[in-house]
Amino acid sequence: MKFNMESAEFFVPDGLPAREALARTTHLAIGAHQDDLEIMAIDGILACFQQPNRWFTGVVLTDGSRSPRDALYAGYTDAEMQLVRKQEQRKAALLGKYGAQVQLDYPSSAIKDALNEQPVEDLVRILQIARPEIIYTHNLADKHNPHVATALRLIKAARRLPAEARPRKLYGCEVWRALDWLLEEDKVAFDCSAHEGLQMALVGVHASQVAGGKRYDLATLGRRHANATYYTSRTTDTATGMVYAMDLTPLLDPARDIQAYVTEFIARLSADVSARIAKFAPPR
Repeated sequence: MKFNMESAEFFVPDGLPAREALARTTHLAIGAHQDDLEIMAIDGILACFQQPNRWFTGVVLTDGSRSPRDALYAGYTDAEMQLVRKQEQRKAALLGKYGAQVQLDYPSSAIKDALNEQPVEDLVRILQIARPEIIYTHNLADKHNPHVATALRLIKAARRLPAEARPRKLYGCEVWRALDWLLEEDKVAFDCSAHEGLQMALVGVHASQVAGGKRYDLATLGRRHANATYYTSRTTDTATGMVYAMDLTPLLDPARDIQAYVTEFIARLSADVSARIAKFAPPR
């Protein structure tokens, strides 16, 4: 497997040749940074974990050099952090029994550059071989710029495939903005109650982030527990953990306007809030 960045790497935990490993993919996750996959794509990881006919592949676009750092990692240079974060992502792939782990190693600026075709070209190569049923990426209402840019590069790549080669589903998931604000009928809810110890370990293996000043392990599991309880007020809990997603599948159609599609979710929320206040507000 050749990619545009010479430093890109393709890691297969069980040692299968790269092309074969990628071709068996059923669930694919594409994230901006190391640890994004373990936070946002746990549905795919759990769906494939120890399943002989399902395989999860993770793709990370950036090199991880600009991450915040503290404690043991406070004095690490950007170059040193890149090496640490790559190693942590490989450990996560081993722990989660991924089918393959790709790290494309772009600087964040390259992903955010809408005119840079190289990340899109690499994603097209991956999609052409993997032919996944389901793809997980960042939701387009995320507040972190590299996350939104990553999702847009993926959509651009997927649109270049023939219609029959595109995934059956594309989901935009939670990292830097939760999706509990989506209306119930707009919300995709994944039950991630299983293997909670594995879930904690998958986030915790990114020690440079967790021990380096960001308790993503506690925050991620806490959000999943909160989602499960606050999913609905009308019934008792049906799960102990949930991840929410925005269905981005319609955006695989090149004719769909991306900005209009996403802002419609916000417009529906605004209309719902206004209607509820109007219904119960006292007369003036």
